[in-house]
Amino acid sequence: MTPTPNPSPWVKASKSGPDNACVEMRCAGGAIEIRDTKAIGAGPTLRSAPAGFASWLAGAKRGEFDGLIEA
Repeated sequence: MTPTPNPSPWVKASKSGPDNACVEMRCAGGAIEIRDTKAIGAGPTLRSAPAGFASWLAGAKRGEFDGLIEA
């Protein structure tokens, strides 16, 4: 992946715990980037168009993916 000049800072959910078992996101080069906090920048970064990310987020808020989580 090509580094993006002046990306926004990485942010992580306020509800995530102190053990870095979460994901963090930022806006970079017109895309939303998502990475695993445990990898501390060494792991892969997923890039999404803002519209695609917004659609995924709306689905998550509606509970569309709740069946993927095992109780």
